Amino acid sequence: MPFIETPFPGLLIFEPRIFEDSRGYFFESYNRNLFDQAGLPINFVQDNQASSTYGVIRGLHFQKEPYAQTKLVRALSGTIIDAVVDIRRNSPTYGKAYTIELSAKNKKQLLVPRGFAHGYSVVSPTAEVFYKCDQFYNKESEGGISWDDPELKIDWQIKKEEAIISDKDKVYPGLKDCLHNFEFHG
Repeated sequence: MPFIETPFPGLLIFEPRIFEDSRGYFFESYNRNLFDQAGLPINFVQDNQASSTYGVIRGLHFQKEPYAQTKLVRALSGTIIDAVVDIRRNSPTYGKAYTIELSAKNKKQLLVPRGFAHGYSVVSPTAEVFYKCDQFYNKESEGGISWDDPELKIDWQIKKEEAIISDKDKVYPGLKDCLHNFEFHG
């Protein structure tokens, strides 16, 4: 199976099978049957794509229940450091961060289940990020955690003075003051 478990319950790395030859490469970036066979019957309903330049940090974002989202994230071009924080109360990894490099070159994807705050930094000159969601965007349920919360110890691989942060992301609280409604049911 192309799914690799992480130390975080439910957080998976998806490494598709890549076919390369003199013409280039081919791979299935998503195949519902493959996900179903792995016990991941996710009904994706929305695709999002963003383009950013070096130094941009987006996140850490989530949507509260009942609008929480599972995401399948990948870099179409460039390289990002994808970061998630487990915010499911009673989870063995609650309050811990996980990072992974996603790039057009490595073609890895991160399957981020509901109950995680998500963000990424762009560490190449530019990057295009694409992610599938199993729930529609709902502005009223938006939430977030400060990207630079010292308790999380996230290495965005961007110097703080080079970080490009949206006004919205600059005012999110740290994890201990974050309002959310996620519980771990492992």
